[in-house]
Amino acid sequence: MELAVGNIVTGKVTTITKFGAFVALPEGKSGLVHISEVAPTFVNDVHDFLSEGQEVSVKVLGITPEGKINLSVKQALPRPERPQRREQTYRRPAAQPAPAPAEPVEQSFEDKLKQFMSVSDSKQSELNRYIAGKRGGSRRRK
Repeated sequence: MELAVGNIVTGKVTTITKFGAFVALPEGKSGLVHISEVAPTFVNDVHDFLSEGQEVSVKVLGITPEGKINLSVKQALPRPERPQRREQTYRRPAAQPAPAPAEPVEQSFEDKLKQFMSVSDSKQSELNRYIAGKRGGSRRRK
């Protein structure tokens, strides 16, 4: 069988490296399965998915003019079936009545003064930080 791009063939893993695995193919050829093509999930160590001597199905991704063969185990796997799509009709949710406004609570003068002072203090500190940032690292010239 002639090796061509897109063919799926069976081979035997001969060597495992940190960047992938070499696979012996029919007709005495060999190719490389890059670490990114070993499995459909993240692969930190190729040894977690492949072992030397293991028979694997691989897809031929490319053949360079120098004769190097790029392979993929992940693309040789059958695609998982997608669940059937259900026909959905999107309906606008029914309008809900707005909540009744709460009765305003009458505050005492002291409560109003405390609230004003806390808002005023926060605004003043924000203004001071802004002004200090504007002055920044500039030096005054004499």
